Amino acid sequence: MSRKIRVALADDHPVMLAGLRNLLESQQDIEVVGDAKTGYEAHKMILASAPDIAVVDISMPGISGISIARKLAQEAAHVRVVILTLYEDRAFLKQALTAGVRGYVLKTSAAEKLVEAIRKVAAGQTYIDPLFAEADHTTNPEQKAELELLGLTEREAQALKFAARGLTNKEAAIRLGLSEKSVETYRARAAQKLALKTRADIVRFASAQGWLNEV
Repeated sequence: MSRKIRVALADDHPVMLAGLRNLLESQQDIEVVGDAKTGYEAHKMILASAPDIAVVDISMPGISGISIARKLAQEAAHVRVVILTLYEDRAFLKQALTAGVRGYVLKTSAAEKLVEAIRKVAAGQTYIDPLFAEADHTTNPEQKAELELLGLTEREAQALKFAARGLTNKEAAIRLGLSEKSVETYRARAAQKLALKTRADIVRFASAQGWLNEV
């Protein structure tokens, strides 16, 4: 049996914290190694327990989840941070990605999405809650000019945006009304044109372009 994914939890709401622990402990491939209710406690606990993944509330007393992510990037770079939040504001998402966060999950969908996020982040991928991947099928003249400068077609850009936001090819295909194979081709072609070799490269590029802030 492969080693379990070691996860630390931090949330200032006891009921939420207990619910998260119960959810994760019910998974055979996940082990909860500690929890905390304040930012300071979380920072100390994460350094002490050295988990694979730290699931951290974005807003806690003392130190915010994003600030913890920044500290861990310097002090324990092996720990990958997944942010939990109630905020649907894309400005927070951009801050989190800039801080080195590898996962971003809304609390409203945590029961369905958190386990998937943890597994993907543990596997080296980036996970962004699908809510932030709502498709925008309209391209204005300014956006068209941007795509021309990048050398991308509209479909290639859409496929790349969905990849950056954590959607699978199948999920993106449903939203775009295309086949899964077509989405895979568009995404691969876009990544090749832009020399993006990993999902992390794609997320960083999308963030730099402001694509993750689009409605």
